[in-house]
Amino acid sequence: MNTTLEIVRVSPSLRTLLILGRVSNLPTVWSNCLAGWVISGGGPLYRFLLLCLGTTLLYVGGMFLNDAFDVDFDRQHRPERPVPSGAISLQAVWRWGFWWLVAGILCLSSLGQAPLVLALLLALFIILYDAIHKMFVLAPFIMALCRFLLVLVASAAAEKDITGLSVWTALVLAAYILGLSFLARKEAAPGPLQYWPCVLLAAPVVLALVVNPGSNLTRGILLSVVYLLWVVRSLRFTYWSSQINIGRSVSSLLAGIVLVDLLSTGGVTGMQVVTFSLLFFMALVFQRFVPAT
Repeated sequence: MNTTLEIVRVSPSLRTLLILGRVSNLPTVWSNCLAGWVISGGGPLYRFLLLCLGTTLLYVGGMFLNDAFDVDFDRQHRPERPVPSGAISLQAVWRWGFWWLVAGILCLSSLGQAPLVLALLLALFIILYDAIHKMFVLAPFIMALCRFLLVLVASAAAEKDITGLSVWTALVLAAYILGLSFLARKEAAPGPLQYWPCVLLAAPVVLALVVNPGSNLTRGILLSVVYLLWVVRSLRFTYWSSQINIGRSVSSLLAGIVLVDLLSTGGVTGMQVVTFSLLFFMALVFQRFVPAT
């Protein structure tokens, strides 16, 4: 019997690994890559695939380490998580987490010096966030910085390298993540709800209207309306519901990251709209099987 239990612990199920990696959020990672890639001129398909693979490995590694650092908190407040529930050993989570990060850095290093340097910075801030986010009230700024760097990694791997527009796109995404993250903190630390994070969620609309002047303005307005409807729908579960459900708002806003990226690119071509729409749909479907938070 003991031998059987030990085998189960060291051989986690696929679902356990998916939950640890929070893979339901991966479409938003690929969406960030696509936004940075398109804005900076794109390039050969194989480079984009390497970009998505490398950033996927970094993201999954960061999520594994998040559970490793949070093990004491999870044992008290979230015993259903893989480590406290005994679905996988803590040592295995540490090991897998760091290996995913190393593999991601190696993958992105093949795209050039700039993507490598940015990937190293991204990995550093991922570890820093995982280590201190439960004890540092300003940790959402680090999370926002991680997504900021993710867009820059994608831009640096593209033909035109990092441009002014890609930096602004990364900053607007960071503002969105900041608002989302401060809202998410209320789920673990209950208290009076604040409305100021919602202001940050409007940043993508400002960028969309600025980068789509003239004949493109109508498209920018239309995409902004779609985006705002989704944000309002997401916030409804927290601010305008008889039963507050912050987790549902956060999960919905996480899927909305794809809409932020669509706004940033302006949906210039039909293929872009279809691709971002597919990623948005994937994020929603994945959340039905693997928790986003």
